[in-house]
Amino acid sequence: MPRLFTALEIPRDATLSLSLLRGGLPGARWIDVENYHITLRFIGDVEGHVADEIANALDKVHRPAFDLRLSGVGAFGSKKPHVIWAGVAPSPELNGLHSEIDRLCLRHGASADARKFTPHVTLARLKNAAPHDVASYLSARGNFATLPFRVTRFVLMSSRDSVGGGPYVIEEAWPLDEPANLSANRSDAVRIMR
Repeated sequence: MPRLFTALEIPRDATLSLSLLRGGLPGARWIDVENYHITLRFIGDVEGHVADEIANALDKVHRPAFDLRLSGVGAFGSKKPHVIWAGVAPSPELNGLHSEIDRLCLRHGASADARKFTPHVTLARLKNAAPHDVASYLSARGNFATLPFRVTRFVLMSSRDSVGGGPYVIEEAWPLDEPANLSANRSDAVRIMR
């Protein structure tokens, strides 16, 4: 059974900026650029009927498209760093989208997500990286930021068992509404799941 999660894709210009952060840190296993994304809600391994119920519920999300910007870098695991990430500038629209998706997932059979929502793009997974090397890497790149980009859809992704970092497959995609289309009837979700 694949592991499921909802996410935002990263556009090409921002992906290029993120790719320039790769390298210069011993013990880092860098994520392939085609696997960059912002996880909205981790769903996990669920039965097929639960996945279908969640996907059908996500059809009801009617949120406006919004602008987002990546900003800053950091690490998870203060005493023993295990992930390097690029941050996301604060966004009420992003938080609202996450909250709505979280409620729908819980209502339709997904387990509660134990982790606090911290929007980010995972850049590398660390194995035995020295904390002082991580601190040096982060301080040299602390002013990282991208230009704002438009978020026009969210996706349901799956990952197969692996060491982490992909490969990821888009199973389904849902457009976000442009302001003029907010009241329009949405039957335009892109069905990719089999």
